Amino acid sequence: MRLRFRFVFVVFYLTAVLIFTVYLRSANNRTFYKLCTANTEQSRLKQELWQKQLQLESLINPAAVSQHLDEQ
Repeated sequence: MRLRFRFVFVVFYLTAVLIFTVYLRSANNRTFYKLCTANTEQSRLKQELWQKQLQLESLINPAAVSQHLDEQ
């Protein structure tokens, strides 16, 4: 009887450990996905900011300003 109890205990223990391991792996995958998504969004925003900066610099470029004044 005692041997059967130990066997059932070991089976339940191993099952719990395996379920916990699967939970940790899925949590790790979710965290990795969120990190990759955040990095992608940050890269997109940096690129958008870079484009806006180039657009602003082209508007305040002295040659562009003088050309715009000459046209008027």
